[in-house]
Amino acid sequence: MEGKEKIMTQNLGKLDRIFRFILGILWLSPMAPQFGAPWLNTVVFIVALIALVESFIGWCGLHSVFKINNCNQ
Repeated sequence: MEGKEKIMTQNLGKLDRIFRFILGILWLSPMAPQFGAPWLNTVVFIVALIALVESFIGWCGLHSVFKINNCNQ
């Protein structure tokens, strides 16, 4: 039984990638927001890592799920 091959095609536009890069760098720097709850700081760190990776590869999983493609913007 053969399955469909899914290829990760870029679905993030230039401005979206720049915004995610800046957000990721800021939230991974010492200027990142600090919260009283350690778990919340961990969530911010993980979101920053995801945003930074997405800015480099140009692909967002949530955009794929909702069939959003803003490459042309």
